[in-house]
Amino acid sequence: MTRDIDIKSREQIDRINRLACEAPYEVWMSTETVMLDARSLLSLYSLIGQRAKVVTEDEVSPRSLDRLVKKMA
Repeated sequence: MTRDIDIKSREQIDRINRLACEAPYEVWMSTETVMLDARSLLSLYSLIGQRAKVVTEDEVSPRSLDRLVKKMA
């Protein structure tokens, strides 16, 4: 399951990482060229200024994913 997000700042990267670490399921960030584990803070910094997809397993409820992405934005 995926949702789009615009990544604009370091503060947002820190928030994305913290929320991904707290999530009871795996969270990934994807662009056209890479797929990164959202729990890996260092790799997330390469996404600043880009549009990415928040990717989770299909078993995650759409409502749960929407709440997560809203907190990340």
